[in-house]
Amino acid sequence: MTGIPRRPTRRRLSDTLLAVFASVAACGIALGGLCTWTAHGNAGSPARITVAEGRLFLPYGDTSKTAAFFRITNSGGSGDRLLKVTSPDVGGTAVLSRHRMGAANSASARPVASVSVPSGGSIAMSPSGVDVVVPAKGEWRTGDLVAFTLHFERSGAVRNLAVVVRPGQGGT
Repeated sequence: MTGIPRRPTRRRLSDTLLAVFASVAACGIALGGLCTWTAHGNAGSPARITVAEGRLFLPYGDTSKTAAFFRITNSGGSGDRLLKVTSPDVGGTAVLSRHRMGAANSASARPVASVSVPSGGSIAMSPSGVDVVVPAKGEWRTGDLVAFTLHFERSGAVRNLAVVVRPGQGGT
């Protein structure tokens, strides 16, 4: 008889068992990882948004706009998006924007439709990053509190107060 020599049955059986063991081991490792993730409360948990450290720049001179900043933390297992910011204390529309620093200390601002807040992460708004541009009111004084509502895609509305500060005060 010519052709391909046959391998012994024992060799085929050990190769089959090895393939089965590798598949079962891979499934076991994946299942163990998912169980650990679930046990720590992260499996399918919703976004848990907190807003803190609200600051609003005191308008200077005849400036028609100023900026507000917040620290947004998501301790949940799902990401969320900040869609808009409103305030009954601001005489107009607040706009989410992203500032970029350029050469020779130049800066540009561009409105953004939303800001992503990743699960387990935080966003610290700043003059050189994301902020909220609002119409300036001449009657604000340092230390005043201004009410804002931050609207999130999944978490809904979150209210926060921003304290009026001079630019450069309080880490800004």
